[in-house]
Amino acid sequence: MEELIRAVDLKKYFKLSKTEYLHAVDGVNFAIQKGQTLGVVGESGCGKSTLGRVLIGLLDATSGQIQYEGQDLLKLRGAQKKAYHKKMQIIFQDPYSSLNPRLSVFQLIAEPLISNKVYKSKGELIDRVGYLMEKVGLDQRFINAYPHEMDGGRRQRVGIARALALNPEFIVCDEPVSALDVSIQAQIINLLQDMQEEMGLSYMFITHDLSVVRHMSDEIMVMYLGQCVEKASAAELFKNPLHPYTKALLAAIPQPVVGVKWKQEIIRGEVSDPINPPKGCRFAARCEHCCEQCTREDVPLKQVENAHEVACVLYNK
Repeated sequence: MEELIRAVDLKKYFKLSKTEYLHAVDGVNFAIQKGQTLGVVGESGCGKSTLGRVLIGLLDATSGQIQYEGQDLLKLRGAQKKAYHKKMQIIFQDPYSSLNPRLSVFQLIAEPLISNKVYKSKGELIDRVGYLMEKVGLDQRFINAYPHEMDGGRRQRVGIARALALNPEFIVCDEPVSALDVSIQAQIINLLQDMQEEMGLSYMFITHDLSVVRHMSDEIMVMYLGQCVEKASAAELFKNPLHPYTKALLAAIPQPVVGVKWKQEIIRGEVSDPINPPKGCRFAARCEHCCEQCTREDVPLKQVENAHEVACVLYNK
């Protein structure tokens, strides 16, 4: 499998004052193969959406590397940087707020084509917009419609068409179905999978819905307070979770077993401060297995078996 994109010790800090920084993404490492999907899961505020935005250049990284086919994007400037970023797009979470309400469907889909000057005539532009609408299953009768005239599913299809307009190789899907009705979610998930198979796309799929990420992903990365705590193939992670936080996330999924009353597992303790993160494991304050070593030293990701990596002292012995 050929590697498309790799993050090396990637960090994004937000300056709050002269001395305070919010550690949104703090030393994350991962790689995404061509045609594959990396799922990113974690609680709200863990840094997964910030990670996606840094990856495609919507936010500037504080430090680290983003290697795209071996080229460090953070070192590029001007036309070189723009050329690479054409290959990377994003599908936002909320189709109700991510689309300009003043633009029609045609204008919304045509906008990236016009701004990048990739069409030779108006006829070619019209044909391209029509082709993209057909590709995402959006009826041509909506071509002059405005966002408020469509339901959430159709709006998200417009967002997907915009993301596909420049023929990208990599797309960040930032919770693309969480704002949609359950009946529509499956349609959008199937559309994304069809597009990936047909166009050879690579995805970073960000979500808090574990059932969706299991269905969509080849590999899953679990984030907590800006750091990766576990990474493995989707099948391996659900079969054999290792980190206490991952186990707690999976234990929170209701189990519909007849005759058995399901008891929700609750993670005790307080979330550590992302402005002044503690030394050692950031989950230590909420972990039932916490020991002195957990709070004394930082715990790096360690491969324990079959490309299964975990950052926990229980597996560093």
